[in-house]
Amino acid sequence: MSAAVAATGRNHRPLIGLLTAYGVSITGTRLSAIALPWFVLVTTGSATRTGVVAFAEMAPYVLVKAFGGPVVDRIGPRTVSIWANLASAVVVGLVPMLHAVHALHFGTMVALVAVAGSLRGPGDAAGGALVPQVSAQANVPLERVTGLEGTIERLGSTIGPALAGALIAVLGPLSALTIDAASFAGAAVIIASTIAARRAPHADEAGGVRRYLADLRDGFAFIRQERLLRAIAIMVGITNLLDAAMMSVLMPVWARGGHGGAGAIGALMSCFGITAVAGSVLAAAYATRLPRRRVYFAGFLLAGAPRFLVLAFGAPLPVILAVFAIGGFGAGFVNPVLGAVIFERIPEGLVGRVTALTGALAWSGIPLGGLLGGALVSGTGITIALVATGTAYLVTTIVPARSPEWSKMRMVPAAAAPAATEVSSVVS
Repeated sequence: MSAAVAATGRNHRPLIGLLTAYGVSITGTRLSAIALPWFVLVTTGSATRTGVVAFAEMAPYVLVKAFGGPVVDRIGPRTVSIWANLASAVVVGLVPMLHAVHALHFGTMVALVAVAGSLRGPGDAAGGALVPQVSAQANVPLERVTGLEGTIERLGSTIGPALAGALIAVLGPLSALTIDAASFAGAAVIIASTIAARRAPHADEAGGVRRYLADLRDGFAFIRQERLLRAIAIMVGITNLLDAAMMSVLMPVWARGGHGGAGAIGALMSCFGITAVAGSVLAAAYATRLPRRRVYFAGFLLAGAPRFLVLAFGAPLPVILAVFAIGGFGAGFVNPVLGAVIFERIPEGLVGRVTALTGALAWSGIPLGGLLGGALVSGTGITIALVATGTAYLVTTIVPARSPEWSKMRMVPAAAAPAATEVSSVVS
């Protein structure tokens, strides 16, 4: 330990490493979130098939994430994160490789994205479970860490779509997937080189199926008794469903219908991301003084329904850009507040499994988002699909605000705060 670290009790290297790895990974993920649906849409011409591919990736993601928590607790989040990222790099990299040799059929692509989703689930849960460790090592409040993480997420969400639009226009969508594969590999290397290995809390306990099932039951039991945690996960699960429909089907169909193609998607998402960065920076700076409940619901109200409705009603591009910019600013406050609330409520020994279960619940609607978007567009057309999803988003972000369990969002004193989990919104 250096003299500076010994004197201050802080070690910022793991925190910087975790944030850097997250930034690299999220940039690649946001890039492929545009490139993959666009590739399927232009090669098949089918909104339904585009939704099927989105489902094939996210259904295994949610399932494996939900049931992988005990493994994260037993093996350790660092190890799981490294190996999941490395394996993801290989699987995602196979998509452009097989296409180059004319061996990428639709069924093969569905299988590959399903495997990729299965790997990303535990990998993301493990990354979230690392937050309490690096926060403690850096002696930085959880609100500040979640604010910084939110800023990194928004930066990646700004760079990724802009890069996707440029790459798709110049080189085609599969070049973006190549970069996504490289981002997984880069994240694994960064975590391995900056975060020290630490024995998992349950590493010495006897394993086996019975122990695994007991660990899983402990996680479910904790969620059942935590009404606020459960309410947050359900609300975010619904909004994530609607956001997934928007990103995987509705925006590609809207953009391809004479609204600027993939470049328009990249421009809108980058505009959203730039202002979201500003919101996240403010959330990080003033985290301990924010009225959490009001900020949380106001952020969702700005970031959600208006984006859907402004596209549905054919507003001029400057108006659309303004709505996305305002929505991005609101979204910048959501995950920092959300993360801090959740991080305070889970005991250290349950971090992995509760991270996995609550994260899976919050993301449970995402696999259905593409199917929902595809079905709505095929059955009603893009305009009615956007109005229906936007209205559902508005109801979801207004109705829960008065429920009594949300009063528990107030800050928990540091001495009473246990540990962390990851229930992130993909407000995008």
